[in-house]
Amino acid sequence: MDPLRLYNTLTRRKENFAPLEEAHVRLYACGPTVYDHLHIGNGRMLIVFDVLYRLLRHLYGEAHVTYVRNITDVDDKINARAAGRGISIRDLTDEMSAVFHEDAEALSCLLPSAEPRATEHIGEIITLIEKLLAKGHAYAAEGHVLFDVPSMPAYGQLSRRPLDEMIAGARVEVAPYKRSPMDFVLWKPSAEKEPGWASPWGHGRPGWHIECSAMSWKHLGETFDIHGGGIDLVFPHHENEVAQSRCANATPIMAQVWMHNGFLQVEGEKMAKSLGNFVTVHELLHDWPGEAIRFNMLMTHYRQPLNWTEAGLREAKRTLDHWYELTADASGEGMLCADTVAAIEDDLNTPKAVSALHELRQAAVHGAKPAARSLKASAQLLGLLQHDAQDWADWRPPSFTQDDTRIASFIDARNAARAAKNFKEADRIRDELAAMGITLKDAKDPKTGELVTTWEVAR
Repeated sequence: MDPLRLYNTLTRRKENFAPLEEAHVRLYACGPTVYDHLHIGNGRMLIVFDVLYRLLRHLYGEAHVTYVRNITDVDDKINARAAGRGISIRDLTDEMSAVFHEDAEALSCLLPSAEPRATEHIGEIITLIEKLLAKGHAYAAEGHVLFDVPSMPAYGQLSRRPLDEMIAGARVEVAPYKRSPMDFVLWKPSAEKEPGWASPWGHGRPGWHIECSAMSWKHLGETFDIHGGGIDLVFPHHENEVAQSRCANATPIMAQVWMHNGFLQVEGEKMAKSLGNFVTVHELLHDWPGEAIRFNMLMTHYRQPLNWTEAGLREAKRTLDHWYELTADASGEGMLCADTVAAIEDDLNTPKAVSALHELRQAAVHGAKPAARSLKASAQLLGLLQHDAQDWADWRPPSFTQDDTRIASFIDARNAARAAKNFKEADRIRDELAAMGITLKDAKDPKTGELVTTWEVAR
């Protein structure tokens, strides 16, 4: 078996992976800040690390992989949104967490082993801060507790940014109580009406970075195997996590492998609300099945920038339609395609894995049942072909309101017009269906040779 190879942001190279514990892999990924719907950039991170989780379970066994994906449920954006709606942060984050879980399930993402919430780990957060204070890596000032960046000479090893870039990139608040401009907040005071908790430094709330350090420490230990997230989190979030965790626990590493997925654009432009191209997973699911969204993500290598296009999404849906048709009768256990597995083991090379699946498709088209079974089993390793083939064929967008029986009557009328060689009437019916959002597909039945008309929602 080829070794699993992963690109490590910390070392800037692809390395053979071996867990710190021989029979137990521990993985942490930064989850959502639940104040709004998940955008597709966040969705990409979810899908990338779900593929990794599936692969690790395949290689080491389900019982030997622990995947922790946190929920950030206290944050200034959360506080502002909850205050604007006149509800508690718990009410807001419970509501948005439920939406997040629906979206993640629709994207065919497995549940993680644990999904800790920051507000349920205030005790661990306080303990970590106390350890940093006791070791001289933090200081209290005017109700705040800050990490003393100069106290850690190795600070910056993950992002490898020059000092002046790190100072600019941190976007730190200019505050008189800071000893160094790069020092960052571990704990800050809360006003009377703001969410907060009792602490040795007064009523307050944690900084963002310390939350992940505390939750990973609680659920995975002082050191663990893989830490993942989007490339935008390398600095300052992950850099600060490393600093806090290593200094509090006196360890040479926090995680041995750091993995980051690349940026995402929409139709060639940076996604931004100001540009009107800010796309959420929840919005997409009104018009597309979640597996099509997932597949569209996987056709680009996770470390590369992804250009999200509707044309790519349309092609992903059509490919899945075909695969579901080919594997509808593929009962029984199929062998995993060796080329597909090898591609995923090579730093999650999903485009190469998909190419191998297309080769299986070619064999399945010619009636090879073992190829169809292998296509199904191998696609499922990527989190695809998770549904019953008929359920997939029957899927309709929630926004679609046409009646199937009425559409069938239109198709019958068109077929009758064509049989009578009234092609003008047949074209009129096709155009009327197109105006209703229906695209017809005419194809010969491979068994009978008869012309069969099917339909799909127009894209």
